[in-house]
Amino acid sequence: MVIGIPKEIKTAENRVGLTPAGVHEFVKSGHTVLVEKKAGEGSGFSDTEFKNEGAKILKTPEEIFNASEMIIKVKEPLEREIPLLKEGQILYTYLHLAASKDLTVKLLERKIIGIAYETIEVKGKLVCLEPMSEVAGKIATIMGAYYLAKPYGGKGILAGGVAGVHSANYIILGGGTTGINAAKVAAGLGARVVVMDIDLERMRYLEDVLPKNCETIMSNRINIEKELPDADVVIGAVLIPGGRTPCLITRKMLSIMKPGSVIVDIAIDQGGCAETSHPTTHEEPVYAVDGIVHYCVANMPGAYPRSSTFALTNATLPFGLKIAALGWKKAASESAAITKGVNLSGGKLTCEPVAMAHGLKYSKIE
Repeated sequence: MVIGIPKEIKTAENRVGLTPAGVHEFVKSGHTVLVEKKAGEGSGFSDTEFKNEGAKILKTPEEIFNASEMIIKVKEPLEREIPLLKEGQILYTYLHLAASKDLTVKLLERKIIGIAYETIEVKGKLVCLEPMSEVAGKIATIMGAYYLAKPYGGKGILAGGVAGVHSANYIILGGGTTGINAAKVAAGLGARVVVMDIDLERMRYLEDVLPKNCETIMSNRINIEKELPDADVVIGAVLIPGGRTPCLITRKMLSIMKPGSVIVDIAIDQGGCAETSHPTTHEEPVYAVDGIVHYCVANMPGAYPRSSTFALTNATLPFGLKIAALGWKKAASESAAITKGVNLSGGKLTCEPVAMAHGLKYSKIE
């Protein structure tokens, strides 16, 4: 199969779809890999490194998309990339379709095969999403601490406090991979941490593994409203696999938060868990609503592209190799994980949570 690796064009997105080691594995298996010129530059990979592993370097995205049977990316295609996609072409990337009906409809019109990293599932785990969730969770805590600084609109509270002075209060909504990593870093900074979730078994686990400055509380509207007045940083780490993130913080709730508090909405890729959240970029990461600072960068791991690209390739490579070796239909028929990853197929929407999010027709992949 001919594999294409275009350069990411999302604002301040420096990750790349494959490492040179990943290219090596595809070439070793008999596939052709085409890499756009300077695609790996942001992650610290030169064109020469890719060439040394057997890749062919092409100058333009048009050449990459035109010659490839499977496109491996990091982020969803942007407006100028969508027309480059061909009917029957495999797009293997983070799609996050529940956040955008417009993108969903446009990709359906292209009649591509859309295989989304974020819905590939093995034994209940979203194995291609988890590494980036780890990265995003850790970044979220750091960004929360940073924007608590007074010059950036925050309260002026140091996350870990100092002797004789209260540390910051972190509220983390969601105790999954993202939430636990956010909690670990917040606890390490010395903050007081509350993790809110709806899964009792998960909360029992978190109580066992997290430090003593972390506690767990059942997530519901009443409890959230009780915690928000004391929150200095709120991290939205909620996930509905493939689906639209529920709104847990309404515009009205901002009035019970203290001015200068910070919301870091990691869930913005799937629509966000605060009513007042909208996507931002690393170039303009924050805005304020009613005195509350919002950090809603939709590609947080892109800030640490080298670490993130290695972690992403580690997770996505085995499934990519299987798809390339067998074709997407046979790979999906042999792998339940890949089946769950197929969100779009020849003009049909095959991910039920996305269909529900947009009121579109759902077709079973079978």
